[in-house]
Amino acid sequence: MNSFFNRAWASVLLAGLVALLLVKGIVPAVSEIDADFPGYYTGARIVIDRQDTSKLYDDAWFRAQMRRYGLESPKNPGKFAPFPPPTALLLVPLARLEPLIALRVLTAISVLCLILTTFLLARMLPWQALDSALFILSSGVGIISCLRFGQPYILVSASCVLGYYLYLKGKPWLAGICLGVFVPLKYYPVFILAYLGFRGQWKVVLGGAAVILGIALLSISVLGWQVHQIFLASVLGNHLTGHLSLQANGTPFTAVYQSFDTLFNRLFIFDPENNPQPLLAAPLLRTLSVLITKAGLLLIAVATLIKVSRPVTADAAAPSIGILGVLVLLIAPATATYTFTLLWLPVALLLHYFLSRGARGAAYFLLSTYVLIGFVPYQYTYAFEGRGALSMLAFPRLYLISAMFIGCAYFIARDAARERHA
Repeated sequence: MNSFFNRAWASVLLAGLVALLLVKGIVPAVSEIDADFPGYYTGARIVIDRQDTSKLYDDAWFRAQMRRYGLESPKNPGKFAPFPPPTALLLVPLARLEPLIALRVLTAISVLCLILTTFLLARMLPWQALDSALFILSSGVGIISCLRFGQPYILVSASCVLGYYLYLKGKPWLAGICLGVFVPLKYYPVFILAYLGFRGQWKVVLGGAAVILGIALLSISVLGWQVHQIFLASVLGNHLTGHLSLQANGTPFTAVYQSFDTLFNRLFIFDPENNPQPLLAAPLLRTLSVLITKAGLLLIAVATLIKVSRPVTADAAAPSIGILGVLVLLIAPATATYTFTLLWLPVALLLHYFLSRGARGAAYFLLSTYVLIGFVPYQYTYAFEGRGALSMLAFPRLYLISAMFIGCAYFIARDAARERHA
């Protein structure tokens, strides 16, 4: 009877999450074009219309093309940067459609990927399909913003889950292809390939390398070498170090892309236009804070990986990929709400790891931080940024994923210590 009521309440919760997704995500996505989709679509139209792709990173020229296709909007800054050049190929199959129709098709594909990922996780862990669906939809605003803005992160996350599933099923080449296919566009999955390479899974790595090389060569042949040279010389470095210019409101400071880089910029960098009230104007302190914080997090990750890998067992892969997946998002120079759909695989693996060892407290802690990331009312916390010390209140997502990472590292270390003394 208790099991029935649990399932009944879970079904009610799922219905509520589906309704929220429909109202806040799917319906707006199929009704109007929002902020980010025009950049992806314009890049693809430039390709199929055979325009000069070497000008993709010329902001004024790119903005003119957006106007040409009727996509200029106050919500979109009219930039292709910091996207890698192959991003212009992403929507080429849809670019001959009208923009809104193309967005509707992308939305349908994203929803199918949601469903696919739900059943993949249910088979892989294994979970009940209901539990898997609740887990996926509990990423809340991450999914909603991904659909509304026409972002491809649901596809990227689904490919990570599929790749890891195929790896577990003993299909390394296909696993590598799935894990590598989005790396030329979104770098996140490369950490999974790197970890599996460290474990000697070379067929997976070679499969990933083959598809990455193939996409790179296709991009060079279609777009030309000059745009890739521009990207390598003047875009990639700025992207990796957090020197971005995605919006008109001063991205290096905005809490929308909250990270340690943007937090410490807010606190310690004076800018008369974008940050006139820092806590303290101390650029050197900003640099040291970022370096020390990220170095400390990397050391925690290394120590955790060492603990979980002694003795070396196949079980070490799941928590290792989990902790690394959280770390990558934590130390990234800029993250948005939609990028946190990428947590599906690492958090699911960590949850299964804790539950399989009876560490229910750790599992509930992890699930709580995951859900909070998906449902914190960020529109209220953003009001604190740019107000000196109060700017610290504008970064709840950064604190939540920090707590998730440190908490999981602690629980993994504690579990490893218990096993050694058992």
